[in-house]
Amino acid sequence: MIRVHPTDPEPRMPIRHLLASACLAALGGCAMPGPGNLQSTDLRVPVTSTAPGMRGQAAQLYVREVTPADAAKLPVVLFVHGAGTPAEVSFDSRLEDYSWMRQVARAGFDVYSVSLTGYGGSTRPVPMGEPCNIAKAQQAGYVAAPCAPTWQGPITTMSSDWNDIDAVVEHVRRVRGVERVSMVAWSQGGPRVTGYAALHPGKVDRIVVLAPAYNRTGIAREPSPLPAFPEGAMTVQSRRDFIANWDRQVGCPAQYDPAAATTIFDEMLESDPVGAKWGTGVRRAPSVPTWGFNKEAVAGVKAPYLMVTGIHDKQVPPERVRELYEDLGSPSKVLVDLGCSSHNAMWEKNRKVLFDATVDWLRHGKVNGLERGTVRMGY
Repeated sequence: MIRVHPTDPEPRMPIRHLLASACLAALGGCAMPGPGNLQSTDLRVPVTSTAPGMRGQAAQLYVREVTPADAAKLPVVLFVHGAGTPAEVSFDSRLEDYSWMRQVARAGFDVYSVSLTGYGGSTRPVPMGEPCNIAKAQQAGYVAAPCAPTWQGPITTMSSDWNDIDAVVEHVRRVRGVERVSMVAWSQGGPRVTGYAALHPGKVDRIVVLAPAYNRTGIAREPSPLPAFPEGAMTVQSRRDFIANWDRQVGCPAQYDPAAATTIFDEMLESDPVGAKWGTGVRRAPSVPTWGFNKEAVAGVKAPYLMVTGIHDKQVPPERVRELYEDLGSPSKVLVDLGCSSHNAMWEKNRKVLFDATVDWLRHGKVNGLERGTVRMGY
């Protein structure tokens, strides 16, 4: 069954399929057969939250494992999502050849993903259940009239994200008997995994990031006091917003399949049954202040590091990723300049190029034979 923690403001979501919902049990999870001799296991990892919206309370993180049948001695990879879309949608869409996780698992890795506090099937802090906490600029259609937020600080932070990630890494290290875990991330997942690697270098093997949200002039450490969100500390995305944001990043023919985009947004609504009932349906996310991903911070990161930027990305422009390449302290680093691709490259026609480059880096620490430098692919 699915357990509801007494601090949760809302019931657990129906995870992707009724089978997955029925399968989730306590903390142990259960395995479900998957295509291509893979099995998928959904589980909850407990954490004492450090998120401002529920500090000190018990939370549960929704974790998915996709692996070949015998994962006992396989290298482990953890996927970490970005600012809006939870991991189970970002990396393991039900559309078979759109699942980044399954492509990596087929290559011989034990693959995990985590949705952090406030996302997907993980615990949602109480302020996320209040529509008045939607950023004021987005409130129309979700509240009867503009309303002041009931929570004006951050609901979660970069530091609480690192705390969540560490809970999952420690779980994986314990159950799989490994010392180090490789990490794959998207967008704001960039500061999440890079900052984590800076804090815990002995626990991280290799890193792959798509569209890492780098800011070389950002702040290095958690500020005190924390930043305020007087206009609301939660964002929402509707289907119309999702497609419009994608369409503004199209720069080549047939860059993405509209039918696939429809399915992906349907999965977002499934991941958020409360948001799915607001207006025409939205997926919610906390507004997370970022630190630990500037020039000073990344200079000390030594893990082998692959970064990928889509040429048409207008959310994290390619020049920002090139700045990360210049500033990163790792002696082993490659920048992939990916043609015909946007911020959503893992759901576009060049996704296999991205997936193959990920496998090459995780397996060999090289892409196209390079351990350091820039590679143009997908043109």
